[in-house]
Amino acid sequence: MSTTHNIETPHEVRPFRDHGHMDVVTLGDFTLGRGVFEPGWRWSADVQPIAGTDSCQVHHTGYCLSGRMTVRFDDGEEMSIAPGDVIDLEPGHDAWTDGDEPCVLIDTGVAAYAAPH
Repeated sequence: MSTTHNIETPHEVRPFRDHGHMDVVTLGDFTLGRGVFEPGWRWSADVQPIAGTDSCQVHHTGYCLSGRMTVRFDDGEEMSIAPGDVIDLEPGHDAWTDGDEPCVLIDTGVAAYAAPH
Protein backbone atom coordinates (compact mmCIF):
# COMPACT_ATOMS: atom_id res chain seq x y z
CA MET A 1 0.00 0.00 0.00
CA SER A 2 1.43 3.38 -0.99
CA THR A 3 1.12 6.35 1.33
CA THR A 4 2.37 9.88 1.82
CA HIS A 5 2.66 12.29 4.73
CA ASN A 6 4.00 15.84 4.81
CA ILE A 7 6.94 16.58 7.16
CA GLU A 8 5.33 19.95 7.98
CA THR A 9 2.77 17.99 10.06
CA PRO A 10 5.02 15.30 11.59
CA HIS A 11 3.64 12.30 13.43
CA GLU A 12 5.92 13.17 16.33
CA VAL A 13 8.11 16.08 17.47
CA ARG A 14 11.00 15.08 19.72
CA PRO A 15 12.39 18.11 21.54
CA PHE A 16 16.06 18.18 22.44
CA ARG A 17 16.96 19.28 25.96
CA ASP A 18 17.63 22.73 24.48
CA HIS A 19 18.43 24.10 21.04
CA GLY A 20 16.09 22.31 18.64
CA HIS A 21 13.99 19.30 17.85
CA MET A 22 13.48 16.33 15.51
CA ASP A 23 10.30 16.17 13.39
CA VAL A 24 9.52 12.50 12.74
CA VAL A 25 7.32 10.84 10.10
CA THR A 26 6.88 7.07 10.05
CA LEU A 27 5.36 5.27 7.08
CA GLY A 28 5.19 1.52 7.68
CA ASP A 29 8.72 0.45 8.58
CA PHE A 30 10.35 3.64 7.16
CA THR A 31 11.13 6.53 9.51
CA LEU A 32 12.37 9.93 8.37
CA GLY A 33 13.38 12.85 10.53
CA ARG A 34 14.00 16.52 9.96
CA GLY A 35 16.40 17.67 12.62
CA VAL A 36 16.52 21.36 13.47
CA PHE A 37 19.75 21.90 15.38
CA GLU A 38 19.70 25.48 16.64
CA PRO A 39 22.83 27.56 17.32
CA GLY A 40 24.39 26.29 20.52
CA TRP A 41 23.17 22.70 19.98
CA ARG A 42 25.61 19.97 20.97
CA TRP A 43 24.76 16.26 21.11
CA SER A 44 26.59 15.73 24.43
CA ALA A 45 24.54 18.50 26.09
CA ASP A 46 21.19 18.32 24.27
CA VAL A 47 20.65 14.63 23.39
CA GLN A 48 23.04 12.65 25.61
CA PRO A 49 20.78 13.14 28.68
CA ILE A 50 17.93 11.60 26.64
CA ALA A 51 20.00 8.80 25.06
CA GLY A 52 21.96 7.90 28.19
CA THR A 53 25.06 6.81 26.22
CA ASP A 54 28.57 8.28 26.27
CA SER A 55 28.37 9.17 22.57
CA CYS A 56 25.68 8.98 19.87
CA GLN A 57 25.15 5.34 18.98
CA VAL A 58 22.84 5.98 16.00
CA HIS A 59 23.86 5.31 12.39
CA HIS A 60 22.74 8.42 10.51
CA THR A 61 22.16 8.67 6.77
CA GLY A 62 20.75 11.81 5.28
CA TYR A 63 21.11 15.18 3.63
CA CYS A 64 21.99 18.66 4.94
CA LEU A 65 19.47 21.31 3.85
CA SER A 66 21.03 24.32 5.59
CA GLY A 67 23.48 25.38 8.27
CA ARG A 68 26.67 23.65 9.34
CA MET A 69 27.66 20.97 11.82
CA THR A 70 30.87 19.39 13.03
CA VAL A 71 30.96 15.70 13.98
CA ARG A 72 33.74 14.29 16.18
CA PHE A 73 34.00 10.51 16.24
CA ASP A 74 35.10 8.57 19.33
CA ASP A 75 38.53 8.02 17.70
CA GLY A 76 39.05 11.82 17.46
CA GLU A 77 38.43 12.14 13.70
CA GLU A 78 36.29 15.16 12.77
CA MET A 79 34.18 15.95 9.74
CA SER A 80 32.24 19.04 8.71
CA ILE A 81 28.75 18.95 7.27
CA ALA A 82 27.48 21.77 5.02
CA PRO A 83 24.43 22.43 2.84
CA GLY A 84 24.13 19.89 0.03
CA ASP A 85 26.20 17.22 1.80
CA VAL A 86 24.87 13.68 1.83
CA ILE A 87 25.93 11.94 5.04
CA ASP A 88 26.58 8.41 6.25
CA LEU A 89 27.71 8.65 9.88
CA GLU A 90 28.68 5.57 11.84
CA PRO A 91 27.70 5.29 15.53
CA GLY A 92 30.11 6.63 18.13
CA HIS A 93 30.25 10.42 17.82
CA ASP A 94 29.50 13.80 19.32
CA ALA A 95 28.35 16.71 17.14
CA TRP A 96 27.60 20.41 17.37
CA THR A 97 26.10 23.20 15.30
CA ASP A 98 28.61 25.65 13.85
CA GLY A 99 27.80 29.34 13.53
CA ASP A 100 24.65 31.31 14.17
CA GLU A 101 22.34 29.55 11.67
CA PRO A 102 20.35 26.42 12.52
CA CYS A 103 21.60 23.25 10.87
CA VAL A 104 18.69 21.40 9.26
CA LEU A 105 19.24 17.76 8.31
CA ILE A 106 16.99 15.16 6.75
CA ASP A 107 17.90 11.88 8.47
CA THR A 108 16.78 8.29 7.93
CA GLY A 109 18.52 7.03 11.09
CA VAL A 110 16.01 8.39 13.59
CA ALA A 111 13.67 5.55 14.53
CA ALA A 112 14.92 5.72 18.14
CA TYR A 113 16.91 9.00 18.03
CA ALA A 114 16.14 11.39 20.90
CA ALA A 115 13.12 9.29 21.81
CA PRO A 116 12.25 9.34 25.50
CA HIS A 117 12.66 5.93 27.16
